[in-house]
Amino acid sequence: MENEVSQFGQLNFNLPHDIVKLPSNGVFYKNKKKSIKVGYLTASDENVLLNFRTNKEGVILSLLRNKIYEPDLSPNELLNGDVEAILIFLRNTAFGPEYTINLTDPETGKKFEHTFLLDELNIKKPKEQPDENGFFTTKLPKTGREVKLRLFSIGDSFELDKQLENYPMGLVPPKVTLKLQKQIVSVDGNDDKLKIAQFVETLPIMDSKYIRNFLSENEPSLDLTREVIAPSGEKVIVDITFGVEFFRPFF
Repeated sequence: MENEVSQFGQLNFNLPHDIVKLPSNGVFYKNKKKSIKVGYLTASDENVLLNFRTNKEGVILSLLRNKIYEPDLSPNELLNGDVEAILIFLRNTAFGPEYTINLTDPETGKKFEHTFLLDELNIKKPKEQPDENGFFTTKLPKTGREVKLRLFSIGDSFELDKQLENYPMGLVPPKVTLKLQKQIVSVDGNDDKLKIAQFVETLPIMDSKYIRNFLSENEPSLDLTREVIAPSGEKVIVDITFGVEFFRPFF
């Protein structure tokens, strides 16, 4: 096994790891790696997990920094779908693939448990392929403008959350427009950030919704939606999330 360099720049000798295939196939990253080396959770990582309830974002970033053995890939630039794949690998190799959650029967209102196998998740592939820089180009239905778009990374998501948290009290946080300003790379070939911000402020809702749907359809990710049959026979649609329940075997 090769010597690995961690995100902290330290030389790690023969750390146990495995290869995790990325749902994105690496096409959105500079190194273009389709799969990466990821280490296993250790006893020291339990110290990090203890803070999951109060600092979910910090815990996820810390785990990614500690467990990804790729010096040319920053955790902040990872797409959400790739982060999901890494977290599931970490959980499966530490606790096993069984994931049990509590659900409510819609017919009787009674609670029941259901167990999923997290090693049986399918990858949702994009409908269109990005360019060499990982950008998509599309034409907006209402204004007819041609825009170049980028997917949000986990670093983008956390940065936006911090911006919204620090927004002045009493004012409505501009979550939609701030996110659009980050997602739109250029408008009709113009990549000036001020021009993009002005464009976003007057963007019709039809075009805003189109961008949101377009990026959702073209973001490679894991299919985390499951259909469960309750004891009464009713169907329950469940989305697997990455909250405290996800690491419940530890807690």
